[in-house]
Amino acid sequence: MQNDSTQITLFVTQTLEGLGILYAVGGSLASSLHGVMRSTLDVDIVADMRLEHIQPLVAALSKDFYADDEMMRDAIEHHSSFNLVHYETAFKVDIFIQKLRAFDKMQLERRRASIITTDPEQSIYITSPEDTILAKLEWYRLGDEVSDRQWRDILGVLKTRAGELDLDYLHKWAKELKVSDLLERALNASDGAQKFGA
Repeated sequence: MQNDSTQITLFVTQTLEGLGILYAVGGSLASSLHGVMRSTLDVDIVADMRLEHIQPLVAALSKDFYADDEMMRDAIEHHSSFNLVHYETAFKVDIFIQKLRAFDKMQLERRRASIITTDPEQSIYITSPEDTILAKLEWYRLGDEVSDRQWRDILGVLKTRAGELDLDYLHKWAKELKVSDLLERALNASDGAQKFGA
């Protein structure tokens, strides 16, 4: 299934790129690539998708995916999300339409290419380690701070990327997203306070 999920993710991201849709893979796949690998049953993608993209996207994907154009239209109009479900594997791709707030724009501006498979070598765009941490802190808060998986993902990125992270950026946006207390907790839990002087 791991290989299937990689191929499905590549297919969707290459389709988005082909249609000129700016995107970045976030969520657990991004935290796995930046931090500690874990299996996931879906993939999350932030995308700057517009109404004119709906028909070409449905045309490109409908043979292999359940892709509802009305759901897409509603998500674009309300800056919410829709999903694509791969018929053969039931693997789910959640597309989050870029919100109008500055943080969502930053996620796409700061995205980076990451190799997802080596035979042959192929890359996808993923959210930066800082933006991955911040988005997961926000999801953790929205989920009443009970998801061990989200918390482990956050700590995995902090530990793996120790010394590489832009702490000023993290603190600035954590304040903006109202998760400064969670960031401090995560830095302490990952020995970040000593390593980073936070």
